[in-house]
Amino acid sequence: MLETLAALANPHRLRILEVLHAEGRTYVSQLARKLGISRPLLHLHLKKLQDAGLVLSKMELSQDGKSLNYFEIVMFDIALNPASVADAARSLPLSTKYEISERDKHE
Repeated sequence: MLETLAALANPHRLRILEVLHAEGRTYVSQLARKLGISRPLLHLHLKKLQDAGLVLSKMELSQDGKSLNYFEIVMFDIALNPASVADAARSLPLSTKYEISERDKHE
């Protein structure tokens, strides 16, 4: 869940999901043009979404022999409630859990 929330915490990635949801399967160049961002930046965001299991990619050859990397959204339904947030928090390594600073202890 943490990886999913981290992936969704970026406005570019939300826009990518919005376009893929609205238009369906789309190849990278077309998606970059639609969003007005560079392909390298788009690839970075698509990798985060793919790692979180929110999109799938498939390389295909066009009729003129060009390689096109198509992406499509994976249907998901995330339950966000106090219990699911608590479960996610418990899965954090101890070194990243919130630690109370000395200043906070005195406030």
